[in-house]
Amino acid sequence: MASLVQRLYRIFVPPSQPPKVEDSSNPPIKFGILGAANIAPPALILPAKSHAEVIVYAVAARDQGKAENFAKKHSIAKVYSGSNGYQQLLDDPEVDAIYNPLPNGLHFEWTMKALLAGKHVLCEKPMADTADEVRQMFDLAEKKGLVLLEAFHYRFHPAIQRAKAVLDSGELGKIKSIDLKFTAPAGAMKDSDIRFNLALGGGAMMDLGCYSLNCIRYLSSSDPTSVVSAIALPLKSANIQETKIDRAMSTTLALPNDVLASMEVDLSMPWEFFPPKLFKMWVVVKCEGGDVEVQNFVLPTFWHSIKVSNKVGGTTTKRVEKVYKFADAHIDDHSKALDLGEDWWLTYRYQLEAFVDKLKGRTPQTWVTREDSIANMQWIENIYEKAGIGSRPRSNYVLPAQ
Repeated sequence: MASLVQRLYRIFVPPSQPPKVEDSSNPPIKFGILGAANIAPPALILPAKSHAEVIVYAVAARDQGKAENFAKKHSIAKVYSGSNGYQQLLDDPEVDAIYNPLPNGLHFEWTMKALLAGKHVLCEKPMADTADEVRQMFDLAEKKGLVLLEAFHYRFHPAIQRAKAVLDSGELGKIKSIDLKFTAPAGAMKDSDIRFNLALGGGAMMDLGCYSLNCIRYLSSSDPTSVVSAIALPLKSANIQETKIDRAMSTTLALPNDVLASMEVDLSMPWEFFPPKLFKMWVVVKCEGGDVEVQNFVLPTFWHSIKVSNKVGGTTTKRVEKVYKFADAHIDDHSKALDLGEDWWLTYRYQLEAFVDKLKGRTPQTWVTREDSIANMQWIENIYEKAGIGSRPRSNYVLPAQ
């Protein structure tokens, strides 16, 4: 308990606040944030405090008061607001990189505009509403020689990488099945939440589901071969064929080598009192010779466990691993990994380290590739198609002729 309290304290009050680099030959990366979103403080502002090469320089929001209050609260120097605020931020020559936490349905337009303005982009997930849009985003980034990353932050933490290393080692034999559940409790989100807005790319599969699908693909080192079943549940008594919004989605995927993966995501899970469960966030991978269960794979810095059961002959041995930094991860990787991270680093802090490494011409410890992001979005679309409610609407934004 003491270590947990100490770790949580250090998350919000880092033990060292490194001075920002002033070397003109290696200037810090100045970030601009599109929208005063609730996710921005944990995803970028807090991690930036402990990174000497990052300055959160500007924020833009439609509402002037909201933008100014956000900037004041987080000590952000530059504020843009009004109907042209987003574009004015993109046009600021001081801004090197954009963090895009806007609603899903706006990711494509404003990431494309950021790339056109010559900015690198860290874009929240899912990157867009369709795989074709994601493909266009990467095409433009590559044409412009810019870095574009989909912010699957959990992938940069050593906990999930350790779980994958166990599976890849062959210790437990071949994978037989995967079961993943990721839910939020009823009442955690209002009915008016953007996650339930089709025009903004809403739906459980777009939100919790994009993580879940990505995790299944990552741990299995494969893409599905088909969607066996997909059942979407509506918000309350809504007609889902009219709203096209899934409050929850239950899916079974076929993976290569006769592996089945089941996935349940829910933005408003009914409360369970016996035993009490506020939410679910776990994945179990069953193998020929045992299984791996990861609890809290999305936000492992707060708490997590990696339970490994190994069956040899008639004996089953069990162990529990907890990995907060790469020095403890036992991953076969390049030497940098051994020195990377602190036990209080959020998944977002590991992600920021990789993003800055990429911008500075260094090799990041891990990365989410173009192919990975496109495939994840394509299978989200496939699941929606199987569920009978279709993909989220494409953006109306059209790339100007170049």
